[in-house]
Amino acid sequence: MLQMKSSEKFIVKIENLAEEPYDEVLCYPKPDEIEVKKRIAELKELGVESLEFTGGKRVSNVPVLGKGCVGIVVVAHLKSGERVALKIRRVDADRVNMKHEAEMLAKANDVGVGPKLLTSTDNFLLMQYIEGELFPEWLNKTEDADLIRQVLRELLEQCFRLDNIGLDHGELSNASKHLIITENGKPYIIDFETASANRRTANLTSLAQYLLIKKPISNKIHEKIGKIDTKQLIEALREYKKEKSAENFEKVLKMCKLA
Repeated sequence: MLQMKSSEKFIVKIENLAEEPYDEVLCYPKPDEIEVKKRIAELKELGVESLEFTGGKRVSNVPVLGKGCVGIVVVAHLKSGERVALKIRRVDADRVNMKHEAEMLAKANDVGVGPKLLTSTDNFLLMQYIEGELFPEWLNKTEDADLIRQVLRELLEQCFRLDNIGLDHGELSNASKHLIITENGKPYIIDFETASANRRTANLTSLAQYLLIKKPISNKIHEKIGKIDTKQLIEALREYKKEKSAENFEKVLKMCKLA
């Protein structure tokens, strides 16, 4: 998961998470003493030694990596010394456990997409920790046209692989918070909490429209890598939607000037 840029960072041992304000991070938005103790025991079973609080979001004035409808994301330190991303289920989440998201992420991992799933429990999801920037911020700073093309192609290829296995991410039509680019230019699609293996896939069509057709992102991309014929791209995406074949995918790449 993402590390947002922040100069503030501190580490708290898990036995101290029952104290304020950390208990609210562990059981957001309303901590309960029994639930806090239960979750601390759950973290111990996962081999978590401490949590690192850093990031661009805040919970009770504590910095965190992410805060969404389902969970809070922080950095966790394992007994092995590894730093990983930990997603903590909110006590008011619309689901009783993290099983669905873990299954969706594991399925994405099978085709080389998403942060690597490490393990999960009812209340926690442990996964690979990715340091990087969200795509819009990365794009603003990047002037290397070839690198931008490389990242765009890799993202679209990841979407094609997801389409091929019948896994729909579900939130790529507005992907501003779902794409991370690392310092060395490796792109990741993140956050599979609303993903589904039961609905019709629209990963490639959704992300291509977000990146290359919808404003303002498309304007910035066109400025940096050159304009594309959006009418021809829309037609290529229509054909791809009818038949998600490798041939039609290559036509989409060609219309994006990424072939």
